[in-house]
Amino acid sequence: MMDSSAHPEARAETRVLREATDRLLAAVGKLDDKAVAEPSLLPGWTRGHLLTHLSRNADALVNVLQGRPMYASGEAREADINAGASRGAAEQLADLRAGADRLESVMDALTTEQWGATVELRNGVTDSASAIPFRRLVEVELHHVDLGVGYSVDQLPGAFTDRAVEYLARRFSGRADVPALQLRAEDGRSWTTGAEPAAGVARRIVVGTPGALVGWLSGRTPGSGLTADAPLPALPPL
Repeated sequence: MMDSSAHPEARAETRVLREATDRLLAAVGKLDDKAVAEPSLLPGWTRGHLLTHLSRNADALVNVLQGRPMYASGEAREADINAGASRGAAEQLADLRAGADRLESVMDALTTEQWGATVELRNGVTDSASAIPFRRLVEVELHHVDLGVGYSVDQLPGAFTDRAVEYLARRFSGRADVPALQLRAEDGRSWTTGAEPAAGVARRIVVGTPGALVGWLSGRTPGSGLTADAPLPALPPL
């Protein structure tokens, strides 16, 4: 296991990720073959597609941390998801657990220097290796919601949504297809995202709890629980 002196922040991140993964595994363990074959909340994907994506995403992050391309290609990524989607519940669960364990094992073995290294993800995106546990946590938490098994945006942990607002706002920052926005939590925190406003033009203001903001920014809700000084814009998919 990871030396606790190697990177205490990363060690804490992996512990949170394991807790979220265990919740997901417990939920998936209750599904039967029929349920796995049913539609998820993501258009065009069954629960089998979604679970296969989560399993292959874990393997892709192992690749990233070990200096390999995240996926062989976009086409290969899609082919792997489609190939695994029709598997039964037991095989899906075993694959999901094995992928999570492989990723955790690789993260546990990283040194402080390796945690601080820059890694490359898809489409030329780069980040610090230390950001990988939270990136995986976003996948686990939001796709747990997407399974449509009773886990909702409202049930996302507060510690997660507090960070996810900033993460999602950063994903939209500078995009010309997103209006200039100021996101405000009800406790006074704020984040800016979207295009830069024209001179003298104020950003649109959107106010709500971090959970409500995450639901909207991630495309999981139409903006439930939010108030704004103009109609909420339609956000492009992440």
